[in-house]
Amino acid sequence: MQSNEPTEIQHAQMTGVLGMLDLAVSRVESIMLAFGVLLMAANTVTNVVGRFVFQHSLFFSEELNRILIILITFAGISYAARQGRHIRMSAIFDMLPASARKLMMILIATVTSLAMFALCYFAVRYITSVAASGRVLPALAIPVFWIFLWVPVGFFMTGVQYALTAIKNVFGKDIYLSTQVLEGYVDNEFEV
Repeated sequence: MQSNEPTEIQHAQMTGVLGMLDLAVSRVESIMLAFGVLLMAANTVTNVVGRFVFQHSLFFSEELNRILIILITFAGISYAARQGRHIRMSAIFDMLPASARKLMMILIATVTSLAMFALCYFAVRYITSVAASGRVLPALAIPVFWIFLWVPVGFFMTGVQYALTAIKNVFGKDIYLSTQVLEGYVDNEFEV
C-alpha cells in the first residue's frame, strides 16, 4: 500500500547519549566518505596526468585506490543505513497494518544490527590473522591488514545505526527506516 504523502526527512531528534552517539557516527561517516572520495579523485587525476603528460604513472596508484574503495564502501554502508537507502523487500511489509509494520521494523533493525556487530567481530578476527601473516603491499610496502581496517569500522558504525533505528522505533510514535527517515513512499524523491 503506497501513500501519496511526501516522506519527511527528519533530523535526528535523539537526545542524551544516544543523540551524541548518532551525531558522532554521522561525523565519522562524513569525514571518511569525503576524505576517501577526494583522495581517490586526486590520486586518479594525478596518475592520469603523470601517465599522459610525463609518461610515468604513479607506482602506488592502484594500491591506494584499492584501499580507498574499501574505505568508501564500508563507510558508505553506514551512510546508507542512516539515510534509509538500503534495498528493502517490502511487498509483505507494506500490506501489514501500522502496528505490525512497527514491530517488524524493530525486529528487522535489531537483527540487522546484531548481524553487523557479528560481521565486525569476524572482520577483526580475520584482520588479526592477516596481520600475523606479515604480508605487505608490493608498491606501498605497508602491511596488508591496514587496508582491511575500514571493514570492521564500517560494520560497527552500521550496527550502531541499525541499533539506534530500533531504539527510535521503540520510543517514537512513527515508523522509522533510520533515525532520520520516516517510512513511506513519494512520487518525486528529493534529498535534503
